[in-house]
Amino acid sequence: MQESLDKIYWRSKHNITKGIDLLRMIISESNIMLAYRTIKSNKGSKTAGVDGKMIEDFKIRDKEEFITEIRDRLEDFQPHGVRRTEILKPNGKKRPLGIPTMSDRIIGQMFLQVLTPICEAKFYDHSYGFRENRSTHHALVRCYHLINTAKCHYVIDVDVASFFDNVNHAKLISQLYTIGIKDRRVLAILSKMLKAEIEGEGIPTKGTPQGHIISPLLSNVVLNDLDHWINSQWMEFPTKYNYSKRYAKTRSLKKKTKLKEMHIVRYCDDFKIFTRTAEEAQKIYQAVNGYLKNHLKLDISVEKSQVTNLRRRASEFLGLEIRAVKDKEGHKVKSTISKSNKIKIKDKIKEKIKAIQNSPSKRNISDYNSYVLGIHNYYSIATYVSSDFIAIAYSLKQTRYNRLKRVAKYGKPRSPPNSYKKHYKNNYRTYKIGQTYLYPLEDIKLKRTNNFNQEINNYTVEGRLKHEKLQPNITTQIQRMLDNSSSNRNMEYTDNRISRYSMQNGRCAITGYFLEAEEIHCHHIQPKELGGTDKFSNLSIIHHWVHILIHATTKQTINKYLKLLKLNDKQLEKLNKYREKCNLTNICFTN
Repeated sequence: MQESLDKIYWRSKHNITKGIDLLRMIISESNIMLAYRTIKSNKGSKTAGVDGKMIEDFKIRDKEEFITEIRDRLEDFQPHGVRRTEILKPNGKKRPLGIPTMSDRIIGQMFLQVLTPICEAKFYDHSYGFRENRSTHHALVRCYHLINTAKCHYVIDVDVASFFDNVNHAKLISQLYTIGIKDRRVLAILSKMLKAEIEGEGIPTKGTPQGHIISPLLSNVVLNDLDHWINSQWMEFPTKYNYSKRYAKTRSLKKKTKLKEMHIVRYCDDFKIFTRTAEEAQKIYQAVNGYLKNHLKLDISVEKSQVTNLRRRASEFLGLEIRAVKDKEGHKVKSTISKSNKIKIKDKIKEKIKAIQNSPSKRNISDYNSYVLGIHNYYSIATYVSSDFIAIAYSLKQTRYNRLKRVAKYGKPRSPPNSYKKHYKNNYRTYKIGQTYLYPLEDIKLKRTNNFNQEINNYTVEGRLKHEKLQPNITTQIQRMLDNSSSNRNMEYTDNRISRYSMQNGRCAITGYFLEAEEIHCHHIQPKELGGTDKFSNLSIIHHWVHILIHATTKQTINKYLKLLKLNDKQLEKLNKYREKCNLTNICFTN
């Protein structure tokens, strides 16, 4: 699909999307199978909709029959009902979540894959929520930049009242057309998706379908207009002179105009607008309120929306409290974990420690370590993260001692596995249960994150090369491996698998490509049936296609995976060494 997606991204970037047969692309065999494989790899593939079907129910079916059925459904698409469930929010309230049928999820993924490059070409640079390659850390670093460098110390917090429930359907379809989705058959199907009947509630007249795969993209389309409107009031304000550098234009706008400087940073429906003075902030607040109401048909929550002087008070964003504190050079950003999130962390740690006390099993230990690694990875962007976690750890000191003293030993780690040493090098004392160490809460440092590189892009060759050069986030993948570790595997295998992944820097031993958690297979170099063990030295991390090829015995399977992997001579030589250990014949390119 890559070539086709690149082309429509380019056309969208150059405003020539009219005439593209989007529906034909959506129902192509390649796109349907890509959608199926993506849904199959998601955690939600085991969650059934109103028809009770899971992804397993599609495995035994004939491929051609499956593709034909999907295409037939789209001839006169009528969405299935949506199962409704509720998720508990941190404030104690419940958030409704819709669960579409598996068939509708596959169709939603088909649409998402084709529509994303069109929308990505038009999305604002500094919206970071639910977009490829972007993260909450990028949004927060942008905020830091506006405080430290742009000296914007007033922030307008605008809370859209029940945003996902109040999106105007007619306005959204119009926005989709404007952004470049001109195929009216596609828009008609999207309109029907918006009106899928919700179990126990009927057909919605407004809002995006929460829980649907395509919902985050649609939400970004809705608020993209706001992003560009804010940007047009300052950085994209038309000038007679065409400035080659942004800072030159900014300097000129400040000197020669009375425009109000404003910058928006958005993560889905959570956004902040930064400016320089209290007077400007109040005017921007009123203008944004009017724009949302008149243009997007959305209301704001007055009690949750406010103007904040960051030199006096903190403003909360994405789990952190951000403020501007005085230093020798003026003011700089200070960020800490929010008070509510500190309470959540303490409660969660207590819950997991209690589980280990009651049952010091591999699953419970892994669950604890996964959680600690996750919160360390997320909050490492906070400038005072070390102080925050030292305080959290101190407040939990007695709880951990009382609950773990009978099942664990306390002390400095001796010869911990590579996965431990990769992340925790300060030699903090921690608890050891069996042969496994609990990750120490106190051992964390500020992680320096750069502003998002806007050249990174999944739909251009140059953009993909830029992305490949970045150091991949191994911590995130290890956390996901811990989350998904099988309870029927012994502790030695689980620890050594993660250690080997860490040692290989997350890269396949054969291809050298970086592997995400879902792609990882752990190969026993000396097979267990031939006397191999789960020792670190006997394990190798490889892509799951490579694993299939190592053990393949039929010509058809060998040819299929040679074609998919496109191994060079050196890679094939490595693979054949693994096959020899399995008592299998070498593979040649002529197979």
